[in-house]
Amino acid sequence: MGLITKEKMKAIVAFTLLISVLQIGCAKRSNLNNKTLPDLGFVASIDNDSLLYASGFKLIGETVSKTISPRLSHTAFTNNLEKIKNAKTKLYLCNVLFPAGLKIVGPEVEEERILSYLDSVFLRAEQAGVPLIVLGSGGVRRIPENYDYNRAKVDFIALCKKMAELAAKRQSVIALESLNSTETNFINTLKEATEIVKRVNHPNFRLNADIYHMMKESESPQHIIDAGDLIVHVEIAEKDKRTVPGVMGDDFRPYFEALRSIDYYGPIFIEARVGDAATEIPRAYTYLEEQLDEIYFNTN
Repeated sequence: MGLITKEKMKAIVAFTLLISVLQIGCAKRSNLNNKTLPDLGFVASIDNDSLLYASGFKLIGETVSKTISPRLSHTAFTNNLEKIKNAKTKLYLCNVLFPAGLKIVGPEVEEERILSYLDSVFLRAEQAGVPLIVLGSGGVRRIPENYDYNRAKVDFIALCKKMAELAAKRQSVIALESLNSTETNFINTLKEATEIVKRVNHPNFRLNADIYHMMKESESPQHIIDAGDLIVHVEIAEKDKRTVPGVMGDDFRPYFEALRSIDYYGPIFIEARVGDAATEIPRAYTYLEEQLDEIYFNTN
């Protein structure tokens, strides 16, 4: 066999990319035909892997600090990689991106320190096979009283553009999360977060539509529709006490209807306070699946 020329190699790469795109498109179109629902995940310690998997969950999320933080020793990180490799559920995301004290908004921002920290986080995320990093971090994005909100927003957008470039280097995606006003005073609604993401305008900087925070802020499901394909991730919990779905019986169907209307088939993760894990976790899977089934398969 002769050597592959540069031209042939380019053609092979181009063909491979085309096939990948076609496969993704076909998979998306086949969702309704095969009655596929969004995958369900749970933000929890990886020590709960067996219970989550047995309950039906295929995906898990953990905090940056416990899994991929550059502050973890090499030994601790290596041990985490072994846990991740052996887990039945896939570690899909890490959240609580920034540690306390590393301000990302306001007058105390140290940009060089932030970017250096993030570069290390994304490197370890790549090594661990974690594709998504959720940017909530309410404490470090809280702005001082009387600080100019518009100035904070402009500065934050400029920083997020640089964060997105770092994420792209390691094939990571940052999902910006709006947090209700009891947790922070900056970006409290999905509508606000959507504006930020649009202005950052980078494929590696997208949206987490957290239905719990939306309900806390009495935010309309229409804002999901308005955000459209900027949404790459969804999280959920019950409104009053952030309980696991099924404990209080919250109706999420209006929000699921909005997700279906934008053809969202990405993951939906529970991030909630768990009481009796052995009872609540299996029930939560069934509870969400029933509401999703009703909305996603109702084609009337």
